[in-house]
Amino acid sequence: MNNRSKGKTRRSTIIRVLGTLIAIALLIYLLNQMGWEEIQKAFSKLNFFQLGLSFGLIIISRFAVSARWYVLLHSAEMRISYSQSARITFAGLFASNFLPTTIGGDVVRLAGAVQSKVDPATSTASLVVDRLIGMAGMFIALPFGIVSLLAHQTFLTMPLSMPLIMAAGISKEWWSNIWSKSKQFVFEIFIAGKIWVGKPGALLLSFVFTLIHMLGIFLTIDILLTAMGEDISFLTISGLYSLVYFITLLPFTINGYGLQELSITFLFHNLSGISIESALTMSIILRTLVILASLPGAFFVGDMISAAGALPASNQGQKEELPEGKPPVQ
Repeated sequence: MNNRSKGKTRRSTIIRVLGTLIAIALLIYLLNQMGWEEIQKAFSKLNFFQLGLSFGLIIISRFAVSARWYVLLHSAEMRISYSQSARITFAGLFASNFLPTTIGGDVVRLAGAVQSKVDPATSTASLVVDRLIGMAGMFIALPFGIVSLLAHQTFLTMPLSMPLIMAAGISKEWWSNIWSKSKQFVFEIFIAGKIWVGKPGALLLSFVFTLIHMLGIFLTIDILLTAMGEDISFLTISGLYSLVYFITLLPFTINGYGLQELSITFLFHNLSGISIESALTMSIILRTLVILASLPGAFFVGDMISAAGALPASNQGQKEELPEGKPPVQ
């Protein structure tokens, strides 16, 4: 990696660290303003069965993500078992939650696939297509969120809109960099897609697993909010969460920490009418469940991080071009 690339990576890391600290500070401020008693009151409405069921749904969504990637690798005639795919996926999820942004989940998955004797070029292509299919799934739910957004056009004047308009202060150079990476992403999609262009069945099955993953997330939110006494339709949940998903793809923070919770609180409170206490409590519980569900990856991530550092120079270049903005709940 040349000095210019190192400089850009360093600046990107600094922006994400600062963004994470600002978002977490805002989250703590919001918690203090609301009062911890209100949060405790909202949380006390949940029982162990509801929490257990929610955790089970998150686990199912994790295994669905593993299956989505496995289908892509298997259809590309890569010799890898589902158990290997699951171990690598959980290691990547664990890395996304706990490790610095320079060692992201996709890099760990790439290293794990290479360790499992999967062709590096095919591994990289599969990760690009895997993410694209995940984004496509959320995209089909987006119209329901946009309908809610258009029905509340005054949302930009509300105090909690700050996480959603942070982009307004970003420099022209930063937006130019985003445009450049977007063009590179489109090019990589074209190259990666050639492997699966003649395999619509594999793409369709991968998309089905994406829908299962999404269903697990949406049902979890539904269970948590219903337990807190909030009345909100399933379609509204899916639409609002899809908005949160795309907001947290923006590289403002590390893995969406703080930004995801603020976005969920703002959107669900202002666009669906539920209480701010319920929205914030739900966002914190959801993050906690996702982190807990990723813990099995701790048993496998060490070796894969070591392998990531040992990737050949050509693969190091590939990993830098993997699309940014890993979804926090993906």
